[in-house]
Amino acid sequence: MSVASADNHRPSAALHVREILNSCSKLIIAGDPHQSENSISELVNFLEAISDAALLDPDNEDAKYNAFEVLSEVYAYLCSPSLDQEVIDSLSFELPKAVSKFASVSNGCLEIAESVINQLITMCSPRDMLSILCEALAKIVRTSAYFTPLLSGLSKVILSIRRHHYEQVKVAVPVIVNVLKVVTSETDDGDTEIEGLFDRVVGIASSIHTVCSKLEGRSNEKLCALLGLFVLEIMALVSISLNHNKVSCQHLVSLLSRLFPYCGLSYLGLITGNDVDKMTSIVIGGAEDEDDYMSCLSDVKLGASLSVIWGHISDEVAQAAEEDLATVKDELRSSQLRRWQTVGMLKHIYSFVSLPSDLKKHAIDFLLCITDGNVSQNVDDEYIDLALYMPSLFTALQAIKMVIIYAPNTVLRKLAFDAFKRVLADIPTSHRFEILKALITNTDSSSMIAILLDLVKGEMHAESCKRISTINDEVQQTENKECWRPLLWNASVLELVELVLRPPKGGPPPLPEQGDAVLSALNLYRFVLITESTGKTNYSEVLSQNNLHKAYHEWFLPLRTLVTGLMTENRNDSDQLAVDTVCQLNPIEMVLYRCIELVEENLKPST
Repeated sequence: MSVASADNHRPSAALHVREILNSCSKLIIAGDPHQSENSISELVNFLEAISDAALLDPDNEDAKYNAFEVLSEVYAYLCSPSLDQEVIDSLSFELPKAVSKFASVSNGCLEIAESVINQLITMCSPRDMLSILCEALAKIVRTSAYFTPLLSGLSKVILSIRRHHYEQVKVAVPVIVNVLKVVTSETDDGDTEIEGLFDRVVGIASSIHTVCSKLEGRSNEKLCALLGLFVLEIMALVSISLNHNKVSCQHLVSLLSRLFPYCGLSYLGLITGNDVDKMTSIVIGGAEDEDDYMSCLSDVKLGASLSVIWGHISDEVAQAAEEDLATVKDELRSSQLRRWQTVGMLKHIYSFVSLPSDLKKHAIDFLLCITDGNVSQNVDDEYIDLALYMPSLFTALQAIKMVIIYAPNTVLRKLAFDAFKRVLADIPTSHRFEILKALITNTDSSSMIAILLDLVKGEMHAESCKRISTINDEVQQTENKECWRPLLWNASVLELVELVLRPPKGGPPPLPEQGDAVLSALNLYRFVLITESTGKTNYSEVLSQNNLHKAYHEWFLPLRTLVTGLMTENRNDSDQLAVDTVCQLNPIEMVLYRCIELVEENLKPST
């Protein structure tokens, strides 16, 4: 068949795009920048019209066929051996964006779009193509498929770079991460295009790895560190976005985990955060402006924690990372500082709102594993300031607390509460009470405040029992009676009670909204007062006349007035809300009156 005959069988759109391409070539070669720019704009507008026609009417097979033929014509034109390099360079600035819009039309169009971009990469400067692709990736579009051929091309560009590899990759990483964050935030579960997107990103990570293997010295170290951070960021995004598809998600996690050994990442270093800190230090190099760069990698600690949790979930993932998780768990059980570091890292999982609850459950289970049985509670280095770790443990307990409050099922809430108590028990007594106090102060939930106050009471009871046991030791009775010093039994406990019974905003606490917290605070006060009076001690100063007066007049009498009024108002009402209010106030009224009786018994007759 002659060329003329072949052209007669092509769709008119394919012929038209060939005409525009020929016109572009002539004008570019002629050196007419204004006319050539107009011609390239005409080409871009025509391609957009063809892709839009197919995308706006997905059931229109003719439009799809038209799009495929036009795209094929563009690819064939670029593959022409007689095409001038100047023409290719000029077209390379606009074609990647234009052809990527065809990716959502069909799988065939996606393949041709990738071929067009690959051909441009083959013919043009890698450094120029890196900039062009990054600019195209920065474009905001509604469909995730648009980014797929661009990311695929980026993985090939990275392999083509000959110099300044670290600097070039460092420019591309924030662009890639931003694309994933934007797309995943706007995409519904079950979008299969997202999986293809992550496949291409894993391909980019593999390309960076290939480049790393060819470098030596400081260049290798810096690029490996950047690769490690990039992989951890992608690990977090994969876990957040694809957890609905367990098979696909686990497959991608395994592929990413295979890069850990090369990057020098270990499960122990990841779960304690040491590897993250090391890589971050290498990448930012102490420069202040580099902190802005790390903002694009904001989820690397989440990714580091999830990497280990995925190994806990799947032996296949652990094997891909070349890790023995049992050994890691034993290491954490034997070192209190590493365990504290681990708790500090796991908080990123517990506090991340968008993370699926099953991953949080596995993270809770992992925490229970490393705090189970005979764990070491001796600090490895006597010169370490324990107070440095307390803020991290506090925020971790805050995160676990949120799981307890908002978990979607009872099982996870119970597991989270067990983990919460384990973490508290792992904190030295000298710091434990202050952390509990801070948790109560920073909690709005009445039920959670009640739970925390009950934990305070339990801690005080345990210390009280220890004191009695020590004093009853016949051998050391006299000496210990003089030397024993309480850690939890102090005036701070009354501050906790006051925080609930006389809120900072003034007046008695709102009821029945704060009913759980009020009942728990009353029970704590009653326990402290009875224990101190029975043991003839006053460590908490609860028996001081000033504190007894304060509790009586400022806490209990105003609360009695409020409770009595609410009971009178609701007792004879048959409305369900009124019935529920009375049921909630009954135990509060009973304990309140007992507290008032105890205070009256201990007040001096003269008062």
